[in-house]
Amino acid sequence: MSATQFQLDDTIGALASAAGPTVRGIVRISGPRALESLNDWFEPADFERWQSAHGATAHAGGLRLDGLRSPLGVTVYTWPNGRSYTGQPLVEIHAPGSPALLEAVLARSFAAGVRPAQPGEFTLRAFLAGRMDLLQAEAVLGVIDAAGEDALAIALRQLAGGISGRMTQVRGDLIDLLADLEAGLDFVEDGIEFVSRADLAARIGHAQSTVGELLVQCQSRAQSQGRRRVVLAGLPNAGKSTLFNALLSRDAALVSAVAGTTRDYLSGSVDWSGVAVELIDTPGWEFFDATDREAGDTSGFARELTRRAQELGSEQREQADLVLWCAAANAGATEQRDDFELRRRAIESGRPTVLVETKSDLPEPCANFDAVGSSLPVSAKTGAGLDELVERCARLLSDALPDRREVIGTTAARCRESLSACRDALGRSLSGAESNRGDEILALELREALEHLGRVLGTVYTDDILDRLFSRFCIGK
Repeated sequence: MSATQFQLDDTIGALASAAGPTVRGIVRISGPRALESLNDWFEPADFERWQSAHGATAHAGGLRLDGLRSPLGVTVYTWPNGRSYTGQPLVEIHAPGSPALLEAVLARSFAAGVRPAQPGEFTLRAFLAGRMDLLQAEAVLGVIDAAGEDALAIALRQLAGGISGRMTQVRGDLIDLLADLEAGLDFVEDGIEFVSRADLAARIGHAQSTVGELLVQCQSRAQSQGRRRVVLAGLPNAGKSTLFNALLSRDAALVSAVAGTTRDYLSGSVDWSGVAVELIDTPGWEFFDATDREAGDTSGFARELTRRAQELGSEQREQADLVLWCAAANAGATEQRDDFELRRRAIESGRPTVLVETKSDLPEPCANFDAVGSSLPVSAKTGAGLDELVERCARLLSDALPDRREVIGTTAARCRESLSACRDALGRSLSGAESNRGDEILALELREALEHLGRVLGTVYTDDILDRLFSRFCIGK
């Protein structure tokens, strides 16, 4: 169903709390008949108060449900006017969080004429009623999908109007400027000037600068949205997979003492002190063209497998937010020489790198770490050093986050094209103002800039934009 084909006069209902057993579950009902739909099966403890309520009110009472001998004790929260989340009369039934009971409540509401809500339909109604703009609607999805404290904080800032407030201000300034410009067109024969060319150029330039800043934020957020990528790298048999499992606290990787066991890369999700992390275990990094190494079977199929594994590992390192370079404490002289050279290349690539001395519970030290930086000894077997490693990584990843983090990922992806087009239109308008082009041309450019801003905020929208956004919501939001 197309987002704009939802029947806003329908009364809709859905489970608004998380699935599964819980202390309290919530059934949400919104629409013109939200309160009326409860008349035949809700028994309020104070009937007169239920009948006379005009604002947001909580009502204790019981629900008569099929199969229950006595009414189910609930609290019903009502918003009988348009000052609800959806901008319509709205009811929330707070009941014991038994899935079977909540299903019975939903079934009874459907029997009373309530239609099952579509994914995102509650938030869509809030958007169409003007209770929130499109950026804030996306922030609701960001809160739902937040993978860690950082992502949640970004979404909450956006829900509070962080980025949309700046865009709304720019849009308001441009509307005022366009009004001044077009007023001058109406009185051009009288020689009345509502805005000077210098003032016009200054105001357009300020708007263009702000839009440019917002565009940079979108691009930065798109490059670092979601989980931070932490890649384990090092020579074959350096203990990467064992450390990978220890950091994930589960046996997620195939661990073996045979060099080159990891031929693909493995990943797992973990939270480090509020930072959402995607931990990636990569194949061992080797010298391909070394003639003075014991190559073993490096021809034909085996060599092709090794080459592909190296390419995969290289791709992951290039996309990493942080590299954990692993070297074994019991590495021999040959491995130490290879490790020194490859580790130097990894550090020179510019990716933030933490040097990890694995297998530190073994007696033999790894001698070459201090040549390129201080290392952190850890033992996946005993757990020694793991907490310090996690703490150091979380601190580095937090420090590396952009200073202005007001745009969530889905918003960044949708905003970039519109903001770029808006900035370009403002650039053409500014050039026109500085070169004394006709006011009619400048007005057209300003209108184009406003249209692109409107697409971001939702004052101008199309079915495909709404469908793409609200179809991603879960039912009940």
